[in-house]
Amino acid sequence: MTRPITKFALPRQRWLPGWIIALGIVVVFVAGLLTLLLTRPPQKSLCNEAAPDFTLTLFPEYRGGWPADSLKLSDLRGNGVVLNFWASWCQPCEEEAATLEAAWRQYQDRGIVFVGVDYLDQDPAAKRYLRKFNITYANGPDLASTISKRYTIRGVPETFFIDPQGMIVGCRRVGPLGEAELKRRIAEIMPK
Repeated sequence: MTRPITKFALPRQRWLPGWIIALGIVVVFVAGLLTLLLTRPPQKSLCNEAAPDFTLTLFPEYRGGWPADSLKLSDLRGNGVVLNFWASWCQPCEEEAATLEAAWRQYQDRGIVFVGVDYLDQDPAAKRYLRKFNITYANGPDLASTISKRYTIRGVPETFFIDPQGMIVGCRRVGPLGEAELKRRIAEIMPK
């Protein structure tokens, strides 16, 4: 004899209200942000202080008249230095490329040195970018982002203006430079 199949009740599933789930997600997100802010050291401002020294290996075709394969910032003492961080994939960098090159050509015989630091890029793309904008001042790749980390850059383009004594004048310039601002900032670092 077979037993008749009887219906049995499953335990009723209880669902959490949607607002509790949303609140939990918000709490986890806020806790993550607080952890990040509290465990990450604050970024240096690098305003009106000594410029961190570095050595930049130059692209062979882009030495800007520099005689060696690499350039050390401390070797440029006595000159004003325009230190520009850029990348071939950076659209705003293209906006300032011609302005930087024109200023380099105008000021190179007046004690102003331009140095381009290629950030997180590949050599072929970087060299195509330099050729496209006829860049002739010293440029090289930031291998392992060591220079970018020393300057705590926030993105590209970003430019620092360093006086003949090796001090950063003012603060970094984030974003593309226009001709008027570039000339004003160069005047502040011009050797006397």
